[in-house]
Amino acid sequence: MDDPRFVIEASEAESMAKKYGVSVPELLPRLVKSAQTLARPPTSNYHVAAVGLSSDGRIFIGVNIEFPGVPLHHSIHAEQFLVTNHALHNSPRLLYIAVSSAPCGHCRQFLQELRQAGEIQILITSEPQKDVIYKPLLSLLPSPFGPTDLLDQQTPLILESHDNGLCLMQNKNLANGVDQDCEKLKSLALEAANHSHAPYTHCPSGVALMDVNGNVFKGCYMESAAYNPSLGPVQAALVAFIASAGASYHDIVAAVLVEKEEAAVRQEDTARLLLKMVAPDCDFRVFHCCSSLNGCV
Repeated sequence: MDDPRFVIEASEAESMAKKYGVSVPELLPRLVKSAQTLARPPTSNYHVAAVGLSSDGRIFIGVNIEFPGVPLHHSIHAEQFLVTNHALHNSPRLLYIAVSSAPCGHCRQFLQELRQAGEIQILITSEPQKDVIYKPLLSLLPSPFGPTDLLDQQTPLILESHDNGLCLMQNKNLANGVDQDCEKLKSLALEAANHSHAPYTHCPSGVALMDVNGNVFKGCYMESAAYNPSLGPVQAALVAFIASAGASYHDIVAAVLVEKEEAAVRQEDTARLLLKMVAPDCDFRVFHCCSSLNGCV
C-alpha cells in the first residue's frame, strides 16, 4: 500500500489483488508490512499489524497501540484493534487475518467473542513459507474457552447487533451546566453503551470523544468470556479516533462516559486515568444509565 490506511473498500481490494495476480485472501500478507507503520508502540517499539478480510469484501487494518506513561495492560492489541475496526464499520463477519507476529494468548482469547471463531483463517507472516497457507484459529487455540461455555446461542456476539435497552437517568448525572456539545456526546455515548458487548457482567458502557475540530468518535465496551482480554470503551473510542486519521491525543478536548450507576464493573476511574495521561486537557464527564424496562428517573 502506498498510503497505508485502516479500511480498503471491496472494489479496491479486488483491483489490488488483480494487479498482483492473486486472490484477495492472498493479498492480505502483502499489506502487513506497510500496515505496521500505522502502529503506535512508544513503550515497546514493537510494531504489530493484523490485516483482516470481511465477509463483505472489505479489508480492515488493526495495529497495536500503547499509551505513554500508562501501564501496558491498558494497551490495545492489533487483533483487538482489528475487531473494533470491523465493528465500527458494521462488518458482518471476519473471515481471514494476516498478522505480522503470532497472536498472543490474549488475542486468541479475545477473538473467541466472534461467531464461529475457530473457523477464522490465520496467516502469520513472520513464519517463512513458500505459499500463502492459512490455518484455522482453532489450530492456535485447540481447546478454547469462550461464549459457548457461558451463553446460549441466541446471545449476540461481537460484530452482531446489540440493543441493551438503556436510557439516561435524568436526575442523577454527574455534571452541571451541560452544553450542546456535551448533550451530543451524551447521546452518542449512550448509543455506544446500547451496542456494548457485556453479556458476562451485564455492565455495558460507552464513550464518546470530541476533538478540537468538533469531530466525534464513539466506542463501546467489549467483554471477553475470560475477562482479562476485555476492551474498555475509552480504548474502543480511541480506535475510532486513530482509524479516522486522528493524530495527536492532545487534540481530544471532551469525553463522555455512560455506564450504570451501580455497575459491578465500573469504567469511570480507569477511563479517567487513561484520558488524564494521553489528553490531560480533555473535559471528562460521566453520566449514568439504567434499563429502560425499569424506568429511568
